[in-house]
Amino acid sequence: MKYSDYGKWTARATAWIERYFSTLPDQPVRAQTSVGDIAARLPQSPPDAPADMDVIMADFERIVPDGLTHWQHPRFFAYFPANAAPASMIAEQLTNAIAAQCMLWQTSPAATEVETVMVDWMRQALGLRDGFVGVIQDSASSATLSAVLTMRERALDFQGNTTGLSNTPRLRIYTSEQVHTSVDKAAWVAGIGQDNLVRIPTDENHAMRADALQDAIDADRAAGYTPAGLIMCTGGTSIGACDHLPPLIKIAKAEGLYTHLDAAWAGSAMICPELRHIWAGVDDCDSIVFNPHKWLGAQFDCSIQFLSDPAPQLKTMGIRPSFLETQGADEVTNYNEWTVPLGRRFRALKIWFLIRAYGLDGLRTRIRNHIKWAEMLADKLRNEPDFTITTDCRFSLFTFQYTPTGGDADTATAALLERINDDGRIYLTQTKHDGKFCIRFQAGQFDCTRDDVMLAYDVIVELARG
Repeated sequence: MKYSDYGKWTARATAWIERYFSTLPDQPVRAQTSVGDIAARLPQSPPDAPADMDVIMADFERIVPDGLTHWQHPRFFAYFPANAAPASMIAEQLTNAIAAQCMLWQTSPAATEVETVMVDWMRQALGLRDGFVGVIQDSASSATLSAVLTMRERALDFQGNTTGLSNTPRLRIYTSEQVHTSVDKAAWVAGIGQDNLVRIPTDENHAMRADALQDAIDADRAAGYTPAGLIMCTGGTSIGACDHLPPLIKIAKAEGLYTHLDAAWAGSAMICPELRHIWAGVDDCDSIVFNPHKWLGAQFDCSIQFLSDPAPQLKTMGIRPSFLETQGADEVTNYNEWTVPLGRRFRALKIWFLIRAYGLDGLRTRIRNHIKWAEMLADKLRNEPDFTITTDCRFSLFTFQYTPTGGDADTATAALLERINDDGRIYLTQTKHDGKFCIRFQAGQFDCTRDDVMLAYDVIVELARG
């Protein structure tokens, strides 16, 4: 295929995309294939001879759609969304065509400078104070890893990268059970270890207890350990739990701990000023992560890490061999020095297109609607005798159980979830909360409507009774 043919095939791809989205509401949300079905349709060995694009496109249309779980389906209520607003998709197409490796300012000045401005646009949109700067990471997992590595190096006087960890003090990082497992993985990768990730008890609202945090720090210091960092959450993955930040941060500052806030999903909601009280105290965090690719509509992958002071992370992550120097510009921003990967994509372009195409007001309306509709659905299920709301709405997320009389609720709930997802009209996922098997519901797909959310009630109740 030649560049001169690009227009022809992108036109065909665009036509397929338009058909895809126009028929999406009629498709089952979750893939209806069995394990191995798609792989069985592919040749077992790569071809030696080139194939015509007509054949390649025909094979794509024949093989791939059947095996898709449709994340852009308006009744995708599982996990958290990974939205792809049309304006973001167009920006991503341009990014793919440019194909810049944006590791340094000089390798793509536009990418670096647009990223700097877009991060500040988002800082303003979320109501964060002046002074925060940041970087666009691929996902919250990478941002959290960067923060944990910074905690490690800061606690070791920035000697860990040089001497290794074999003869260093045993570091401790504090968090609760409500944080995402990316925190666990960050502790593994950073060499701190699972056993040194200390889970702090939570209160009746599932927020980390400040008194228990202080007790744990005191006990660790008495045992000869070195407290290094604190990881909090706003909108935890399981039930949307939110830590009460001020007392936790006060303890962290008094104890010299580096603080990181995981607001990967719920951070997007902070473009709505009336919700910002939920993360009051956020301006005192050292590091904050949120994902525009979840609830705002920026195509995956696009995660912003804000830093109150970038110097510790740059000291931890930055490395500049002579072949990556920019002649005559020692102080230029090179975002690869803020992250684990050297290579970087032009992710900022889709944020620029997204915000300009919909405006903050348009994005706020979507988020407010999702929250309102989820609350309406929770209220309807609460009034059903065979259902129990196990956690109330946190933003647009709540959990429930199917609790018919005379049966085991965990077993009944799991069976109902299987029927719902096999039915295909909606897609939900599960969590364990207080030892109970619960169904999670979250509204957040970019184009879902009130009718889509209310259909979830019809499906849930119909399949429970049937």
